[in-house]
Amino acid sequence: QVQLVESGGGLVQAGGSLRLSCAASGRTFSRYNIGWFRQAPGKEREFVAAITSSGTSTSYADSVKGRFTISRDNAKNTVYLQMNSLKAEDTAVYYCAASPYFYYTEKSPTYYNAWGQGTQVTVSS
Repeated sequence: QVQLVESGGGLVQAGGSLRLSCAASGRTFSRYNIGWFRQAPGKEREFVAAITSSGTSTSYADSVKGRFTISRDNAKNTVYLQMNSLKAEDTAVYYCAASPYFYYTEKSPTYYNAWGQGTQVTVSS
């Protein structure tokens, strides 16, 4: 099974940028589809973006489309989330998650069976 650790969160001004990283253990990282989710206090966990194991297909929530970019470097066992034009509404704990399944229902949290501990992103207005 894969183990995930997020990093790169912090405090940023509205309109600024951050790049989150999701580092994975093991030799089979390239076999997993990866998703990013976020959760603000008192709210449900929300899908943000996902990428297939090959890195050739991506998907995004409407709220971040055009601002966020997901990518991966399988040689480094790492997935990235580049976040540009950040808004106060983007403030949340961001989690990466891994799925071993061939099918692609990437927007559902139940699709994933491994999660990182999360990294805090705070956007000041």
